[in-house]
Amino acid sequence: MAYDGKLLAKARNQLDNIRAANQAEQQRRRGLVYARLPELERIDNALRSQMTELVRLTISRRHDLAERIGELKERNLELQMRRAELLTEAGFGADYLDDIYSCPLCRDTGLYEGGVCRCLDRLYNQELTKELGTLMRRGDERFEKFDLSLYPAELDPVKHVVPRETMELVYTACKRFAENFSPASPNLLLQGGTGLGKTYLSACIARVVADKGCSVCYESASAALDCFERAKFSRDTEEGEAAAVRTKRMQECDLMILDDLGTEMSTPMAQSALYTLINTRLVNGKKTIISTNLNDEELQRRYTAQIYSRIAGEFTALPFVGRDIRRMRKGI
Repeated sequence: MAYDGKLLAKARNQLDNIRAANQAEQQRRRGLVYARLPELERIDNALRSQMTELVRLTISRRHDLAERIGELKERNLELQMRRAELLTEAGFGADYLDDIYSCPLCRDTGLYEGGVCRCLDRLYNQELTKELGTLMRRGDERFEKFDLSLYPAELDPVKHVVPRETMELVYTACKRFAENFSPASPNLLLQGGTGLGKTYLSACIARVVADKGCSVCYESASAALDCFERAKFSRDTEEGEAAAVRTKRMQECDLMILDDLGTEMSTPMAQSALYTLINTRLVNGKKTIISTNLNDEELQRRYTAQIYSRIAGEFTALPFVGRDIRRMRKGI
């Protein structure tokens, strides 16, 4: 995954704070134990002196080097045993003064096996997900707050379905998608008129998936495709570089939410950018949620055969039905 330098720096700063907090806690514990067990402080000082002595012996050319190192190891073992005994008898536990790390793999350095450790990657994804503010603008976007009573329980004479029953199935599908999100998850097409909860359920999904430590990007279709255009035609400018970073995020994040497809300007450039975004993510096995007010026939008329084929063949459609909830709340 390609990292945004600014977001990675923020993630590293978070990791530095975690490491500092762990070190402060370790110092607090050491002060507490040394105050109660002065002998243990003397043992720790002796152990540190032994390390210095071991280094000195290793680089020396003494004829009795092996014997001296053996004696040093024996004394070290005796001190370690006495140390554990003191801690246990005082009720602290033998490992109470061990180094404290939040991540056992990298020991809070952020680096593991020559690359970025998963702990730093998780913090990076959290920084990336903070940009979902435009999606989570209400702050209460949670599945448990989704109100099915807002959908009619009577048969819709035009759709020939009961909106509440249909939306209950949609709600369940979205909740399962979020809870079981993985590379094996399907792509979703949230399809239906305005004010039916597409964006709200997208936000609910985003919150759960982001809490798992996965990277989530959200863009309206118009903003996303405009970003691709600026990245292409303003390459040598600061604006173009920022757009290029955003397009890379959209292509590589674990979950991309593309909202309001069909509201963007329909131009050859927009069609090309949309194809690139959808196809790149499909090829790389990245999951995408698309929301749109367009039905299948309108999608087919508006987009190229290549785009429509991928949406129709690679996305699971979830139909949103009912009355415009925003208008209902305003009494319209």
